[in-house]
Amino acid sequence: MPEISRFLGIIISMYFDEHNPPHFHVQYNDYRASMDIRNLNITAGSLPAKVRGLVEEWAELHSDELLLMWETNDFHRIQPLI
Repeated sequence: MPEISRFLGIIISMYFDEHNPPHFHVQYNDYRASMDIRNLNITAGSLPAKVRGLVEEWAELHSDELLLMWETNDFHRIQPLI
């Protein structure tokens, strides 16, 4: 699973050849979640509220890039949340 970003102890990744809807995976300590790229809903797992807010902020900044990455499988690093 390619890691596409890491910030504040949060790891964001995507799997190759994943099922729809377009989503990414989040790891933070013992927490794991999948988040829909289009609406940023958690589709599986859970995250602490503060972490979810940070991930949503990051994903909103990079939503177009995330969708393109999903569609093309051209995985690369994305700027972390600063």
